[in-house]
Amino acid sequence: MNDEMDNEKSVARSSFDETTLDDGALILTYKNESSQVKSLAKEIDSDYIQFHFCVKGASRFVFNEGRYVLNIMEENSLLLYNPQRDLPIHLEIDPNSWMVSVLISIKNFHGLFSQEAGYITFLSDDNKDKKYYKDGVISPSMAIVLNQVLNYNLNDSIKNLYFKGKAYELLSLYFNRSEDADVEQCPFLVDETNVIKIRKAKEIIIARMAEPPSLQELADEIGLNIKKLKEGFKQIYGDSVFSFLFDYKMEVARKLLESGDDNVNEVGHKVGYSTSSHFIAAFKKKYGTTPKKYVMSLT
Repeated sequence: MNDEMDNEKSVARSSFDETTLDDGALILTYKNESSQVKSLAKEIDSDYIQFHFCVKGASRFVFNEGRYVLNIMEENSLLLYNPQRDLPIHLEIDPNSWMVSVLISIKNFHGLFSQEAGYITFLSDDNKDKKYYKDGVISPSMAIVLNQVLNYNLNDSIKNLYFKGKAYELLSLYFNRSEDADVEQCPFLVDETNVIKIRKAKEIIIARMAEPPSLQELADEIGLNIKKLKEGFKQIYGDSVFSFLFDYKMEVARKLLESGDDNVNEVGHKVGYSTSSHFIAAFKKKYGTTPKKYVMSLT
Protein backbone atom coordinates (compact mmCIF):
# COMPACT_ATOMS: atom_id res chain seq x y z
CA MET A 1 0.00 0.00 0.00
CA ASN A 2 2.80 2.41 0.94
CA ASP A 3 4.64 1.70 -2.32
CA GLU A 4 1.49 2.47 -4.22
CA MET A 5 1.03 5.77 -2.36
CA ASP A 6 4.67 6.75 -2.96
CA ASN A 7 4.18 6.06 -6.64
CA GLU A 8 1.06 8.25 -6.69
CA LYS A 9 3.16 11.14 -5.31
CA SER A 10 5.92 10.81 -7.86
CA VAL A 11 3.75 10.16 -10.91
CA ALA A 12 0.62 12.31 -11.33
CA ARG A 13 -2.20 11.21 -13.62
CA SER A 14 -3.22 13.52 -16.43
CA SER A 15 -4.97 13.38 -19.81
CA PHE A 16 -4.13 14.15 -23.45
CA ASP A 17 -5.46 17.08 -25.43
CA GLU A 18 -7.37 15.04 -28.02
CA THR A 19 -8.49 16.16 -31.49
CA THR A 20 -10.55 13.85 -33.72
CA LEU A 21 -9.58 14.21 -37.39
CA ASP A 22 -11.86 11.65 -39.00
CA ASP A 23 -13.66 8.49 -38.07
CA GLY A 24 -10.58 6.36 -37.41
CA ALA A 25 -7.96 9.11 -36.99
CA LEU A 26 -6.99 11.40 -34.12
CA ILE A 27 -4.13 13.48 -32.70
CA LEU A 28 -3.11 13.45 -29.04
CA THR A 29 -0.87 16.21 -27.68
CA TYR A 30 0.59 16.83 -24.24
CA LYS A 31 2.95 19.44 -22.81
CA ASN A 32 4.23 18.57 -19.35
CA GLU A 33 5.32 21.97 -18.05
CA SER A 34 5.25 20.78 -14.42
CA SER A 35 8.03 19.44 -12.20
CA GLN A 36 6.31 16.04 -11.89
CA VAL A 37 6.28 12.98 -14.12
CA LYS A 38 2.82 12.74 -15.69
CA SER A 39 1.10 9.43 -16.44
CA LEU A 40 -1.31 9.34 -19.39
CA ALA A 41 -3.41 6.40 -20.50
CA LYS A 42 -5.80 5.71 -23.36
CA GLU A 43 -7.41 2.50 -24.57
CA ILE A 44 -6.47 1.81 -28.21
CA ASP A 45 -7.61 -1.30 -30.05
CA SER A 46 -5.58 -3.39 -32.49
CA ASP A 47 -7.09 -1.68 -35.57
CA TYR A 48 -4.88 1.37 -35.01
CA ILE A 49 -1.35 2.26 -36.08
CA GLN A 50 0.29 4.54 -33.53
CA PHE A 51 2.87 7.22 -34.35
CA HIS A 52 4.45 8.85 -31.29
CA PHE A 53 6.78 11.84 -31.41
CA CYS A 54 8.82 13.14 -28.46
CA VAL A 55 9.37 16.78 -29.44
CA LYS A 56 11.11 17.76 -26.21
CA GLY A 57 12.41 16.00 -23.10
CA ALA A 58 11.81 12.28 -22.62
CA SER A 59 9.04 9.77 -21.95
CA ARG A 60 8.41 6.05 -21.56
CA PHE A 61 5.83 3.60 -22.85
CA VAL A 62 4.84 1.09 -20.19
CA PHE A 63 3.54 -2.30 -21.35
CA ASN A 64 2.12 -5.34 -19.56
CA GLU A 65 1.46 -3.50 -16.30
CA GLY A 66 5.01 -2.24 -15.99
CA ARG A 67 6.85 -5.43 -16.93
CA TYR A 68 8.23 -3.87 -20.12
CA VAL A 69 9.27 -0.25 -20.74
CA LEU A 70 10.19 1.42 -24.04
CA ASN A 71 11.95 4.80 -23.87
CA ILE A 72 11.34 7.57 -26.38
CA MET A 73 13.81 10.43 -26.17
CA GLU A 74 13.82 14.03 -27.43
CA GLU A 75 13.55 14.43 -31.23
CA ASN A 76 12.78 10.73 -31.68
CA SER A 77 9.71 8.91 -32.96
CA LEU A 78 8.14 5.52 -32.36
CA LEU A 79 5.76 3.59 -34.61
CA LEU A 80 3.67 0.87 -32.95
CA TYR A 81 1.35 -1.59 -34.66
CA ASN A 82 0.15 -4.99 -33.50
CA PRO A 83 -2.82 -6.53 -35.34
CA GLN A 84 -2.80 -9.50 -32.97
CA ARG A 85 -3.62 -7.60 -29.76
CA ASP A 86 -4.68 -4.21 -28.44
CA LEU A 87 -1.89 -1.79 -27.54
CA PRO A 88 -3.33 0.60 -24.94
CA ILE A 89 -1.28 3.75 -24.44
CA HIS A 90 0.32 4.02 -21.01
CA LEU A 91 2.80 6.85 -21.26
CA GLU A 92 4.94 8.43 -18.55
CA ILE A 93 6.10 11.91 -19.57
CA ASP A 94 9.03 13.55 -17.78
CA PRO A 95 8.92 17.18 -16.56
CA ASN A 96 9.38 19.80 -19.31
CA SER A 97 8.60 17.26 -22.03
CA TRP A 98 6.27 17.49 -25.04
CA MET A 99 4.58 14.65 -26.93
CA VAL A 100 2.47 14.39 -30.09
CA SER A 101 0.77 11.14 -31.13
CA VAL A 102 -1.09 10.40 -34.37
CA LEU A 103 -3.43 7.40 -34.27
CA ILE A 104 -4.95 6.13 -37.49
CA SER A 105 -6.88 2.99 -38.28
CA ILE A 106 -5.22 0.51 -40.64
CA LYS A 107 -8.18 0.90 -43.01
CA ASN A 108 -7.70 4.68 -43.25
CA PHE A 109 -3.96 4.26 -43.51
CA HIS A 110 -4.19 1.81 -46.42
CA GLY A 111 -6.44 4.31 -48.15
CA LEU A 112 -3.76 7.00 -47.92
CA PHE A 113 -1.05 4.78 -49.41
CA SER A 114 -3.00 2.42 -51.66
CA GLN A 115 -0.92 3.31 -54.72
CA GLU A 116 2.43 3.52 -52.94
CA ALA A 117 2.12 0.82 -50.29
CA GLY A 118 4.95 -1.25 -51.75
CA TYR A 119 7.76 0.64 -50.04
CA ILE A 120 6.06 0.84 -46.62
CA THR A 121 7.36 -2.38 -45.12
CA PHE A 122 4.58 -3.26 -42.73
CA LEU A 123 1.85 -2.78 -45.37
CA SER A 124 3.14 -5.66 -47.49
CA ASP A 125 1.12 -8.88 -47.68
CA ASP A 126 3.87 -10.76 -45.85
CA ASN A 127 3.72 -8.39 -42.87
CA LYS A 128 0.05 -7.48 -42.64
CA ASP A 129 -0.55 -9.83 -39.69
CA LYS A 130 2.75 -9.14 -37.91
CA LYS A 131 3.41 -6.68 -35.13
CA TYR A 132 5.64 -3.76 -36.03
CA TYR A 133 7.72 -1.49 -33.79
CA LYS A 134 10.04 1.09 -35.33
CA ASP A 135 11.93 3.98 -33.80
CA GLY A 136 13.41 6.86 -35.76
CA VAL A 137 14.65 10.43 -35.66
CA ILE A 138 12.42 13.47 -36.08
CA SER A 139 13.66 15.37 -39.13
CA PRO A 140 13.77 19.20 -39.14
CA SER A 141 10.74 19.40 -41.46
CA MET A 142 8.80 17.08 -39.13
CA ALA A 143 9.88 19.19 -36.13
CA ILE A 144 8.31 22.26 -37.73
CA VAL A 145 4.95 20.52 -38.19
CA LEU A 146 5.01 19.06 -34.66
CA ASN A 147 5.71 22.47 -33.11
CA GLN A 148 2.93 24.02 -35.19
CA VAL A 149 0.54 21.43 -33.72
CA LEU A 150 1.78 21.94 -30.14
CA ASN A 151 1.75 25.74 -30.40
CA TYR A 152 -1.58 26.04 -32.22
CA ASN A 153 -3.02 29.51 -31.65
CA LEU A 154 -5.52 30.02 -34.48
CA ASN A 155 -9.32 30.18 -34.27
CA ASP A 156 -10.83 27.09 -32.62
CA SER A 157 -13.35 26.73 -35.44
CA ILE A 158 -10.60 25.62 -37.84
CA LYS A 159 -8.63 23.49 -35.37
CA ASN A 160 -9.97 20.17 -36.67
CA LEU A 161 -9.22 21.05 -40.30
CA TYR A 162 -5.76 22.45 -39.43
CA PHE A 163 -4.80 19.39 -37.38
CA LYS A 164 -6.04 17.05 -40.10
CA GLY A 165 -3.80 18.77 -42.64
CA LYS A 166 -0.84 18.69 -40.26
CA ALA A 167 -1.36 14.99 -39.43
CA TYR A 168 -1.25 14.01 -43.09
CA GLU A 169 1.71 16.32 -43.70
CA LEU A 170 3.49 14.64 -40.80
CA LEU A 171 2.81 11.14 -42.15
CA SER A 172 4.01 12.12 -45.62
CA LEU A 173 7.26 13.45 -44.13
CA TYR A 174 7.63 10.36 -41.93
CA PHE A 175 7.52 8.07 -44.97
CA ASN A 176 9.37 10.43 -47.29
CA ARG A 177 12.12 8.51 -49.07
CA SER A 178 14.04 11.55 -50.26
CA GLU A 179 15.31 14.16 -47.83
CA ASP A 180 15.57 16.53 -50.82
CA ALA A 181 11.87 17.20 -50.29
CA ASP A 182 12.70 19.13 -47.11
CA VAL A 183 13.77 22.15 -49.16
CA GLU A 184 10.49 22.23 -51.11
CA GLN A 185 8.51 21.61 -47.94
CA CYS A 186 9.96 24.66 -46.24
CA PRO A 187 11.77 27.24 -48.42
CA PHE A 188 13.78 28.80 -45.58
CA LEU A 189 15.12 25.36 -44.66
CA VAL A 190 18.07 24.95 -46.99
CA ASP A 191 19.65 22.50 -44.57
CA GLU A 192 19.37 21.26 -41.02
CA THR A 193 21.86 23.85 -39.74
CA ASN A 194 19.18 26.55 -40.13
CA VAL A 195 16.88 24.69 -37.74
CA ILE A 196 19.75 24.35 -35.28
CA LYS A 197 20.34 28.11 -35.55
CA ILE A 198 16.66 28.87 -34.89
CA ARG A 199 16.71 26.62 -31.82
CA LYS A 200 19.85 28.45 -30.67
CA ALA A 201 17.99 31.76 -31.04
CA LYS A 202 15.25 30.49 -28.73
CA GLU A 203 17.84 29.38 -26.15
CA ILE A 204 19.54 32.81 -26.30
CA ILE A 205 16.37 34.85 -25.69
CA ILE A 206 15.33 32.56 -22.83
CA ALA A 207 18.75 32.74 -21.18
CA ARG A 208 18.83 36.54 -21.53
CA MET A 209 15.14 37.28 -21.14
CA ALA A 210 15.74 40.20 -18.73
CA GLU A 211 17.95 41.94 -21.32
CA PRO A 212 17.27 40.24 -24.67
CA PRO A 213 19.21 41.16 -27.80
CA SER A 214 17.53 43.06 -30.63
CA LEU A 215 16.38 41.05 -33.65
CA GLN A 216 19.42 42.23 -35.59
CA GLU A 217 21.79 41.28 -32.76
CA LEU A 218 20.09 37.90 -32.44
CA ALA A 219 20.29 37.28 -36.19
CA ASP A 220 23.99 38.22 -36.20
CA GLU A 221 24.70 35.98 -33.21
CA ILE A 222 23.16 32.86 -34.79
CA GLY A 223 24.41 33.62 -38.30
CA LEU A 224 21.10 34.09 -40.16
CA ASN A 225 19.61 37.16 -41.77
CA ILE A 226 16.59 38.75 -40.05
CA LYS A 227 14.10 37.52 -42.67
CA LYS A 228 15.12 33.88 -42.23
CA LEU A 229 15.20 34.27 -38.44
CA LYS A 230 11.66 35.67 -38.35
CA GLU A 231 10.21 33.17 -40.85
CA GLY A 232 12.00 30.21 -39.31
CA PHE A 233 11.08 31.09 -35.73
CA LYS A 234 7.43 31.51 -36.70
CA GLN A 235 7.36 28.14 -38.49
CA ILE A 236 9.08 26.18 -35.73
CA TYR A 237 7.55 27.83 -32.66
CA GLY A 238 4.29 29.18 -34.07
CA ASP A 239 4.92 32.75 -32.96
CA SER A 240 7.19 35.76 -33.50
CA VAL A 241 10.41 35.97 -31.50
CA PHE A 242 9.21 38.66 -29.10
CA SER A 243 5.67 37.35 -28.76
CA PHE A 244 7.17 33.97 -27.80
CA LEU A 245 9.50 35.73 -25.33
CA PHE A 246 6.63 37.73 -23.83
CA ASP A 247 4.62 34.54 -23.19
CA TYR A 248 7.70 32.85 -21.72
CA LYS A 249 8.44 35.80 -19.40
CA MET A 250 4.86 35.92 -18.17
CA GLU A 251 4.91 32.19 -17.44
CA VAL A 252 8.17 32.58 -15.47
CA ALA A 253 6.67 35.55 -13.61
CA ARG A 254 3.53 33.57 -12.74
CA LYS A 255 5.61 30.72 -11.31
CA LEU A 256 7.81 33.13 -9.32
CA LEU A 257 4.71 34.76 -7.83
CA GLU A 258 3.32 31.34 -6.93
CA SER A 259 6.54 30.40 -5.11
CA GLY A 260 6.15 33.48 -2.88
CA ASP A 261 9.90 34.09 -2.58
CA ASP A 262 9.83 37.47 -4.35
CA ASN A 263 7.52 40.48 -4.21
CA VAL A 264 5.90 41.98 -7.32
CA ASN A 265 8.74 44.48 -7.93
CA GLU A 266 11.40 41.76 -7.65
CA VAL A 267 9.54 39.41 -10.00
CA GLY A 268 9.12 42.20 -12.55
CA HIS A 269 12.83 43.01 -12.38
CA LYS A 270 13.81 39.33 -12.79
CA VAL A 271 11.86 39.02 -16.04
CA GLY A 272 13.16 42.30 -17.45
CA TYR A 273 10.84 45.15 -16.43
CA SER A 274 12.60 48.24 -15.04
CA THR A 275 9.42 49.62 -13.47
CA SER A 276 6.69 47.76 -11.61
CA SER A 277 3.97 49.65 -13.53
CA HIS A 278 5.21 48.23 -16.85
CA PHE A 279 5.34 44.73 -15.37
CA ILE A 280 1.84 45.03 -13.88
CA ALA A 281 0.45 46.22 -17.23
CA ALA A 282 2.14 43.34 -19.09
CA PHE A 283 0.93 40.75 -16.56
CA LYS A 284 -2.63 42.08 -16.77
CA LYS A 285 -2.49 41.98 -20.58
CA LYS A 286 -1.52 38.29 -20.44
CA TYR A 287 -3.65 37.01 -17.56
CA GLY A 288 -6.44 39.59 -17.18
CA THR A 289 -5.54 40.36 -13.57
CA THR A 290 -2.79 42.15 -11.67
CA PRO A 291 0.11 40.26 -10.06
CA LYS A 292 -1.11 41.27 -6.58
CA LYS A 293 -4.66 40.00 -7.22
CA TYR A 294 -3.22 36.82 -8.70
CA VAL A 295 -1.17 36.17 -5.55
CA MET A 296 -4.20 36.87 -3.37
CA SER A 297 -6.26 34.37 -5.37
CA LEU A 298 -3.77 31.62 -4.47
CA THR A 299 -4.41 31.87 -0.74
